Amino acid sequence: MQIDTRRTYEYFTGLQARIVAGLETVEGQPFRNDTWTRPEGGGGISRMIEGGNFFERGGVLFSHVFGKTLPPSASAHRPELAGRPWEAMGVSLVLHPRNPYVPTVHMNVRCFVAKAVVPGDADVFWFGGGMDLTPYYPFDEDAVHFHRTCRDALAPFGDDLHPRFKQWCDEYFYLKHRKEARGVGGIFFDDVSQPDFEQAFAMTRSVGDHFLDAYLPIVGARRDIAYGERERDFQAYRRGRYVEFNLVFDRGTLFGLQSGGRTESILLSMPPMAAWRYDWHPEAGSPEARLYEAIVPREWV
Repeated sequence: MQIDTRRTYEYFTGLQARIVAGLETVEGQPFRNDTWTRPEGGGGISRMIEGGNFFERGGVLFSHVFGKTLPPSASAHRPELAGRPWEAMGVSLVLHPRNPYVPTVHMNVRCFVAKAVVPGDADVFWFGGGMDLTPYYPFDEDAVHFHRTCRDALAPFGDDLHPRFKQWCDEYFYLKHRKEARGVGGIFFDDVSQPDFEQAFAMTRSVGDHFLDAYLPIVGARRDIAYGERERDFQAYRRGRYVEFNLVFDRGTLFGLQSGGRTESILLSMPPMAAWRYDWHPEAGSPEARLYEAIVPREWV
């Protein structure tokens, strides 16, 4: 089995450039370009915007890093690989628009290789990723469009993938201590290495290639809706849930911090402002209460 990390590198860097170019047409100004190196091995390119015309904060990050021993967040679900040197690369993005009627969105595609250390063993690879949508003032048609695009990305690789990855997303992006979902979901997958490298890589590319199609039409439909202090207050409150999930549950955040990654890039996923209120509940029948109905997992397509 051939693991072609050269092609994965070329794809991920190209994907980052294409997504940033698409987002810059929305933002109206260029994203900052920040190249960094990691003392333990590797580095990356952080493309970000902060205080922009449209995005209050956004980051589209490429990283390609190496290590001598798998960190706990990576080896916990593959204990037989503990102690192996490793190589990881991928693109991860989080976009926090200023307008509360435009959802926050997250997307990630990645490849991981655990290197063989014993003669006769082979390198072990897997792909992971997905995308999910976190609205504040939800529109059913936006969720339907997002889930339909996710389904279309996976359709060439088997009819069973979308239902499975959709459920995986619903279960993964769930705040157990709140007993509520983070948003309206999407798709999530990890540890994908079957049936072979080429097929797993092609499926991962399809997910990455469908991101702009999934998100930009929603931006176009909602970006000019007027909002005021009430909507911004609720957006900040719900962004608090985003912070809680990323710091408590997110495997990517934990892996980055445990592996000695670049903290500024890892925490770029956080919203620029968030708020918490004690035991707050929206008024019944209010637009804010509508969100709590929308984030109950369901079959959108």
